[in-house]
Amino acid sequence: MDTKFRCNCPITSTLDILGDKWMLVIIKQILIENKHTFKDFTESDEAIATNILSTKLKVLEEFAIIKKTKLPHNKKTNLYLLTDKGLALIPLIVELAAWGDDNLRELNPTLIDNEAMEILRTDKNTFANMLEERYRKKVASLNI
Repeated sequence: MDTKFRCNCPITSTLDILGDKWMLVIIKQILIENKHTFKDFTESDEAIATNILSTKLKVLEEFAIIKKTKLPHNKKTNLYLLTDKGLALIPLIVELAAWGDDNLRELNPTLIDNEAMEILRTDKNTFANMLEERYRKKVASLNI
């Protein structure tokens, strides 16, 4: 992997990897929407093109944000799972969700407004811990 970072700023360097509009969407889909297969991603509401999806999954894997594996009983289907480095993005995802909830509701009145969002509004740490715990349980149930 021959990564070219634009400068020595940690924010800019992070954006060199995650700043594309699809990267955090894919991470969010894995974390929150339990999407783990190529087919899962292509059937999502965000409708990412397959060639772009392939490229983005490879980049996320190269940076060890996700890992590609297979189910023990199905060696044909690739599963994409978050690594610890990927799970370390949960606070960022939580802050993006909180910002969107605070600032975009009047522009997009169809934004989700459920019990989980109420937890986010009242206690971001609890929300973040809930996301990680639910994700880890789901991955553990895959028996990989």
